[in-house]
Amino acid sequence: MTEQGKKLVGQTATAGFQIGVRRTLPMAREQAWQLLTSQEFVKMWLGTLPTLTLQAGHAFHTKEGISGEMRVVKPMEQLRLTWQRPAWNHPSTLQIRLLSNHPDKTTVSFHQEKLADQFMREEMKVYWEAVLAKMLEQQDLE
Repeated sequence: MTEQGKKLVGQTATAGFQIGVRRTLPMAREQAWQLLTSQEFVKMWLGTLPTLTLQAGHAFHTKEGISGEMRVVKPMEQLRLTWQRPAWNHPSTLQIRLLSNHPDKTTVSFHQEKLADQFMREEMKVYWEAVLAKMLEQQDLE
């Protein structure tokens, strides 16, 4: 909070700081899910893993030092996991949703909460915007 007791942008009463980034992509939900969970793309948004086990309760630790645990896995719809970089004191909660009411368009949403401060919030905003840009770039290559 600021000196005047006002909350900063992205600050919540119970979940620290949070960020939400979304983009509608010109691809079917199934395509978006396959891309998001492909080994090549997982390396980009999560880090290097031998394989990503999409099962609630599965813990992971990437070569780059990102660690966490899968909490909710709803294929073609949602991933909810803890997500922690090596320098962080505690994990954040990351939720990825795929929303679609159209066969050729899917909104991909990244929502991350329990971030330590406004600087981490801004850093992760830039990070998830870059991930969405890469997803769009991948679509353009196909």
